Amino acid sequence: MAAKAQEFSSVWTRPERQRKDQPALSREQIVTEALALLDTEGYDALSMRRLGSRLNAGATSLYTHVTNKDEILELAIDEAFGDVPMLPGVAENWRAELLTLSRDIRAAILRHPWISTAMTGAGLAYLGPNLLRLSETMLALLEAVGFDDYSADRAANAIWSYVLGTTSGETAMVTTIARSGQDQQEWFANFMTMAVQATQSYPHISKRHGTMSDIDVAQSREDFFDDELGLILDGLEVRRARATGK
Repeated sequence: MAAKAQEFSSVWTRPERQRKDQPALSREQIVTEALALLDTEGYDALSMRRLGSRLNAGATSLYTHVTNKDEILELAIDEAFGDVPMLPGVAENWRAELLTLSRDIRAAILRHPWISTAMTGAGLAYLGPNLLRLSETMLALLEAVGFDDYSADRAANAIWSYVLGTTSGETAMVTTIARSGQDQQEWFANFMTMAVQATQSYPHISKRHGTMSDIDVAQSREDFFDDELGLILDGLEVRRARATGK
């Protein structure tokens, strides 16, 4: 017998449930407390029971506002991106604005490192108003400088994929460093010692490690982000010029 299909719903489109006997507990309170729990204790600490305890409410009280933990994560993820600032949206500065927006998204994830893990499971998070605002900004800029609908969509997806992917690796590294009790430079020096030894039989990789032993880790993380995103923007510039003849 085939398994019963799971109901498909979204916290973003479903009207909030109302109960006459419901204590004074709002969705905003739930999201604020969930965000505080995630920021202080990490992704694994979040559960309906734990969150209900912090709110002095039973876990069942939360179900008036959300159906499960995934929906709490969707709400918390979107809230975490709420402080990413709006951009002017000046078409002439589209590259600089997309770089700034990407930096701001990266900064938001680094402030809330649990996002990197949560985004892999909260599949409808992209429907949240703050994430939609960021995507809308990207698409509006790309369309304003000559990308057609299809190309603008692919370009925005490439930017999102790069930012989320690279920042996921970065948050993993930052978390590992924090757990080690070492500062970034000390941890990186120890890592490089092991990396040089492990890559001796891989000359193309090994020679790169040889040039990185004395880098400023914090500054290099920012520089590498800009340089790598610049490769994507370079490719978009070529495609834009080909499409518009400019």
